[in-house]
Amino acid sequence: MASDLDSHNRFRQRLGRPVATPRLGRLQGVVSRLSPAERIVFGIIVTVFAASALVVLYRVNSLLMVEVPASGGTLTEGIVGTARFINPLLSISDADRDLTSLVYSGLLRATPEGELIPDLAENYSISEDGLVYTFTLKSDVTFQDGTPVTARDVVFTVEKALDPTLKSPRRANWEGITVELVDERTVAFHLKAAYAPFLENATMGILPAHLWEAIPSDQFSFSDYNVSPIGSGPYKVADVSRTAAGIPTSYDLVPFSDYALGEAFISKLRIRFYTGEDDQIAALQKGEIDSVAAISPHSLTGLQGESDIEVLKYPLPRIFGVFFNQNQAPIFTHPEVRAALNAAVPKDEIIDTVLSGYGSVIDSPLPPYVLEPVQTSTSSVSTAISTSTATTTLASTEDRIAKAKGILERNGWKWNEEEKVYEKQKSKKEVEKLSFSLSTASTPELKQTAEILKREWDKLGVDVTLKIFETGDLNQNVIRPRQYDSLLFGEIVGRELDLFAFWHSSQRNDPGLNIALYTNKDADKYLQTARGSSDEKVRLDAYEKFAALTRAETPAIFLYSPDFIYIVPQKLEGVELGLVTTPSERFIGINRWYLETDQVWNFFANN
Repeated sequence: MASDLDSHNRFRQRLGRPVATPRLGRLQGVVSRLSPAERIVFGIIVTVFAASALVVLYRVNSLLMVEVPASGGTLTEGIVGTARFINPLLSISDADRDLTSLVYSGLLRATPEGELIPDLAENYSISEDGLVYTFTLKSDVTFQDGTPVTARDVVFTVEKALDPTLKSPRRANWEGITVELVDERTVAFHLKAAYAPFLENATMGILPAHLWEAIPSDQFSFSDYNVSPIGSGPYKVADVSRTAAGIPTSYDLVPFSDYALGEAFISKLRIRFYTGEDDQIAALQKGEIDSVAAISPHSLTGLQGESDIEVLKYPLPRIFGVFFNQNQAPIFTHPEVRAALNAAVPKDEIIDTVLSGYGSVIDSPLPPYVLEPVQTSTSSVSTAISTSTATTTLASTEDRIAKAKGILERNGWKWNEEEKVYEKQKSKKEVEKLSFSLSTASTPELKQTAEILKREWDKLGVDVTLKIFETGDLNQNVIRPRQYDSLLFGEIVGRELDLFAFWHSSQRNDPGLNIALYTNKDADKYLQTARGSSDEKVRLDAYEKFAALTRAETPAIFLYSPDFIYIVPQKLEGVELGLVTTPSERFIGINRWYLETDQVWNFFANN
């Protein structure tokens, strides 16, 4: 100890000695011999040199510095409705799905670029025959309560989805698929037949089995975990505000630090609930919220002059059209009738009037982006409004109606001046009149579209009766039993573009979705090829041939594919929407969104 103390004292003595700087001493000597005027000049030179050096250093530093995302900030978003089931197996409303997508994560996650990348999974493999999909989980993934995510959680979630007692909306996606627990980190899915879009199933959120397994299936919907969820997604619930009656009015979420794809940058995400779109827009104008999604194009007009927001739009994989039921309305068995009705439709007017330009004209069951890259469009509100009607002007009303009449008359239809309708002699005693009903939902867009169609078909000489139903009534009492002559409706075709359920002849009856009751052997072959092949070129070729068939036969009049509109603050960065299948998927890349930034050297930004 004494030796250590002596060494310490000698070190301190050395530090106290003056340090010799011979060159500095010589410089001081030179300066001391300068005249006062020379000293002033010397001082100026030194000052200029030092200032120049600082400027150069600043500029070099600026060139080397780059702006990078930083943690911080709060984003408040308003949505319509109230979340009741923040649960990947039970979510049914947009509010449910929005929060579920934030709190939960699946084996895979969709990207704004339209790809499916590993999330909870580390990797996966597909057997050569396309019947077995094997996933290996990452070793360090956990739920938001710190419990590890294992293959047992995956098996539990899928088996619950298949449980008929639970009545999960996801059940149809898993019918005919069995799940196997291989080991603690490995799970395998066995399919009865090759199904290329299966990977989309793997994006379903995974439930923590340790929290849910003690809850009977018939009690799932009553669990508090539906409103206070624990998942493994990018955000976790921090606080819930409720009314005196206990109804949630807003959710505060914070980043989950152990999220598999990296901790999110935005420090707080607040979701506020509103009763309708008008309330959303009013809250945005008052500054109560920063963003709103899934609004109608007409709401943008009330936001003119708002300089701190941007309008993002992207295509939805949905197609809207008029589907003909030839079984109930024999008038549609005439190909010239279907062709004439199609020729008379002002699709461009529907886009401009009903959608304010936020959509694309279509002529087949394929969404417009299938053969083109998907790009997000960004603009200010004023620009979006001023360019929203910039659709291509097609044939005039007179030209369209003349063309449609020509199609009918060339095929034996004659004009009945007294009844103002086209008719055709079916037999010596029977005359067939061009008359049918058009059924649709009472939503503003569909109702307005139906009115435009009736107006134009009236000009053609068609007797059309509109039948407007509430959405639930339409689905249960009209569509499921196929009780309609023609149906104005929409279909969500999905990211993986599986048209089998909508058009294969085996799907003509409920629960199939072939609402045109379309039957064609070649079409069935193309649909089966597209569904079973994992080769993208083979699938697209099959769908192109199928689309050509539907153009030629007109089993439906394909009208438009709508855009999804999302209003965000200009300060929000990193938002890439791309292609999503439902509004809630606007959040698929939320862990890359940011409100704050830092300045760092380029070297550190790239490493």
